[in-house]
This record gives sequence, C-alpha cells and structure tokens, in this order.
Amino acid sequence: MSKFFSIKEPVKFEGPNAKSDLAFRHYDAGKKLGGKTLAEHLRLTVCYWHSFTWTGSDPFGGPTIERPWIGGGDQMALARQKADVAFEMFRLLGAPYFAFHDRDVAPEGATLAESNRNVSTIAEIFARKMQESSVKLLWGTANMFSHRRFMAGAATNPDPEIFTWCAAQVKHALEVTHQLGGENYVLWGGREGYETLLNTDLKRELAQAGRFLQLVVEHKHKIGFKGAILIEPKPQEPTKHQYDYDVGNVYGFLAANNLEKEVKVNIEQNHAILANHSFEHEIALALALGIFGSLDINRGDYQTGWDTDQFAMNVPEMALAFYPIVKAGGFTTGGLNFDAKIRRQSLDPDDLLHGHIGSMDACARAWEIATKMAADGALEKIVSARYAGWDNPANKKMLDGKITLAEIAARVDKEKLDPQPRSGRQELMENIINRYM
Repeated sequence: MSKFFSIKEPVKFEGPNAKSDLAFRHYDAGKKLGGKTLAEHLRLTVCYWHSFTWTGSDPFGGPTIERPWIGGGDQMALARQKADVAFEMFRLLGAPYFAFHDRDVAPEGATLAESNRNVSTIAEIFARKMQESSVKLLWGTANMFSHRRFMAGAATNPDPEIFTWCAAQVKHALEVTHQLGGENYVLWGGREGYETLLNTDLKRELAQAGRFLQLVVEHKHKIGFKGAILIEPKPQEPTKHQYDYDVGNVYGFLAANNLEKEVKVNIEQNHAILANHSFEHEIALALALGIFGSLDINRGDYQTGWDTDQFAMNVPEMALAFYPIVKAGGFTTGGLNFDAKIRRQSLDPDDLLHGHIGSMDACARAWEIATKMAADGALEKIVSARYAGWDNPANKKMLDGKITLAEIAARVDKEKLDPQPRSGRQELMENIINRYM
C-alpha cells in the first residue's frame, strides 16, 4: 500500500499541553473510570462510509474530495485498496471498532448474487485484518436507499419485488455481520417514508415495515446472532415523512409489532435536531422505554435543514447527553460511532485524522464530566427530592392498579388536601452543571 497519511506511528496521548496536532490531549484509552478504561466506556467506532467513500458532494455541488480508490478501473481492486487504508487509519487512531454498509465496502454487481459475492470477498479481508489488529465490528447494515430501485422505499416499497430484494440483501448483510463478530445490526430506513399521501397507502406500508422487521429478528435467532438489532430514527430528509421519525415513534412501531423486547435504537444527534428534539431527550426517552442501544456521535448545524454530519466537538452538549447513559451503567453492545464527515473543503487525508482525534478528545472529556456528575449525585438528589412524595405507600397505591379513580378522588376531602406549587429549581441545577464544565 502506498503512503496515504503523513504519519506511520499511532497517535499517542500526550496530555493537554501536547505539541503535536496529531496527538490526543484528553483521550487516554487506558485511563480507568469506575473500573473500566475510557476505551471500554466509549467503544469508539470509525464509520466506513463518510470516512472512505464520501466525495464532498452536497445538495448544491458535486465532488470535491478525491481518493485513489474512487473512480474508474477494477472496482474490486479499488475496494481492497480502500480496506487497506481503512485499517491503516484504525491502527493510527487506535480505534477499537468500525462499522459499515454493504455498499461502502464493495461495489454493486450486475446481480444481487454478484453484489453479495463482492461483499463476502471484502469481508474475508476484513476478517484477516481484524484478527491481525484486534479491531472489532460494532455493527453492519445494508444500504437500501442509494440505488434508484429504492426511490419509493425498501421494505415499504409498493412493489413486492423490491421487498423480496431487500429481504435477500439484509439476509446477507446480517450473516456477514454475524460472521465478523459484529455486536449489533442496524436498520436505517433512509427512504422508508412518503413524499406525498396522494399515492401512499399508510396502513399497507406500516404493515410491510412491521413484517420485514419481524423477519429480520426471526433470522437473527435462526443463525444464532447474539447482537442487538437496532433501528436508527430519522424524521425527514430525503422523504417528507419517515416512519422511524424519532425514538417515541419507533417505540410505538415496535410495540405495535410485539418487538419492543427484541429491537433497540441507534440515536444520532443530527437526527434529533431534525425532529426538533435535543440529543439528551432522545437518549433519556430510549432509556426510559428500555430500547436504548447505541449512538451515532456527530453533530448537526442548528441553522441547516439537512444532515451536516459534523464531528462532535461540543463538550457541554455531549456531557449532558452522556449523563443519563452513565447513570444507567453505560453501553452494553452499543458504542460511539463517528457517523461524521470532514468538510467538503477539507481535502487532505490528514483531515480525517484531525476530525477523529478532536472528536475522540471531546468524547473523552464529556464522558469524564458525565461520570463526575453521576458520581457526585448533586443533580439526582434534587430530582429525587422532587418526586419524594411518591415514596409514600398511600401514593404508591394510586399507581399499582388496586384502587379506583373514585377512591383516589375521595382522598381530597378525607385528607383535606391543599397542594401548593414547589420550585423546580432549574436555575440552581443549571448552575451546578456549569461547575462541572
């Protein structure tokens, strides 16, 4: 492999006063927090798509970023070259995980069978490189949104032949993920939605989506895949309305199909913004509903109405997002996937390193802050006091299904209740948070 990056030795932790721009200032992979290392807590993951296939195109302009493996020639030879560079970058960053779509890693063939063979061929290269490097696979997925056949959706497509094609494509991608020891499999419905209700049968499409997900879960158990099946919520862009709009919407869909115990969510900050939510809202809701799985750790632009997928650098914002995760015990099969692009003006290979290094540092700082917030318990003490009345046995009975509405109503006169408002203490809590930052 010809030299691609400017450095040969892995990026090192040099502390806040590091002289090099290609050094970690805060991400000390071996640092212990509560019995686990930072690497074990964060489970940092490099995405294959934006890192190695994105060309800099946006809604108003064509490619700006040139890579040796993008373009004409022997596409499988170029895919092998891309794999070499990818694993070189994993080595330089010390990244413990990566993630991929099937179409990121290998070219599409003339038939689905040829496409699957191409993916399997590159997967064999991955398996060897993973064994040599100890890099692991956080998750795999199938790209069922880029090709024109998916213009009206994948599993929700009005054409049953597309549904059939998708079943075969996902079956193979799930099996490859299983063979590579993947810890999750993600279903991202990039075009599972509608552009106009004039030509859409909502009831039919929702039923198709539900049955497709049931089929995936059934096959997961059939092949013995132990990882989690994840859905990635997204509200819009490119479709007007997508069926996996946000965490709450996904939970309703899962419950309607008896899958709320089988499927979790992979949450992205950028998608939360597009749904008019905060990142921490989506995370906290997923945890409350028992469907929290993993995070795509990028950021969106609050003034731009599409996925800008920038590297996550906002430490206070991430600390607030990580706080409920830390309180809940951290990740299980999930992790932090850098679903992020360098900017279309960032042309140099080392820009990929700079983006990941900066975001890895920011994630480390934010996780440490969240850990301290959780350990100190100052915020939780205020929340617990706010709900303390529900610890009273008489109040608990109102929620346990053993007394009626009339019996509850009678308590007002019997106990001469005269409830008075109590402060929510928001300003104090915001002050406390700033002390950690």
